[in-house]
Amino acid sequence: MSTIDREDINKALETLKNGGLILYPTDTIWGIGCDATNAEAVERVFELKGRAKEKSLIVLLHNENQLAGYVNDVPEVAYQLIEYTDKPLTIIYSNAKNLASNAVADDGSIGIRLVKHPFCEQLLQRFRKPIISTSANVSGQPSAAKFDDIDEEIIKGVDYVVKYGQQERTIGTPSTIMKLDPSGKFEFIRK
Repeated sequence: MSTIDREDINKALETLKNGGLILYPTDTIWGIGCDATNAEAVERVFELKGRAKEKSLIVLLHNENQLAGYVNDVPEVAYQLIEYTDKPLTIIYSNAKNLASNAVADDGSIGIRLVKHPFCEQLLQRFRKPIISTSANVSGQPSAAKFDDIDEEIIKGVDYVVKYGQQERTIGTPSTIMKLDPSGKFEFIRK
């Protein structure tokens, strides 16, 4: 894995703070990201992907202690699931709060993944807000498993392309997605 360049992090951070879009590597696949609390930035993500507004987005956090800031009533089982999973896990929680309204699904739910990735962790720690993470592809097209697979239209449509991880040849895979009811009952959406 390449080393993280301070300037790379700073440019990504500045782009997020200014309401811009970034193209960045995550613990799964390359993603398009923005400030998850900025409705205008979230709208630009939908436009760039050509994604239907009814399709909800995923947000990334770096620490489980942040969950309560974005979800009312985090079920206790969520912390156990996060602790014991060995692969990236996105959990869909009911009753999202403090996020851009267009990032939240019509039923009030939001998918959140606690990311374990060197670049993302540093970026999230410094940004101190959740970041949108949606696959770096036009809606309906295959997800980009590595940087070289990303469509030129997506690359040109963002405000900053992160340098970290572009040379990585490991094929990324999407996270497992699980819907978690406030009562603690859960179901797998994507394994």
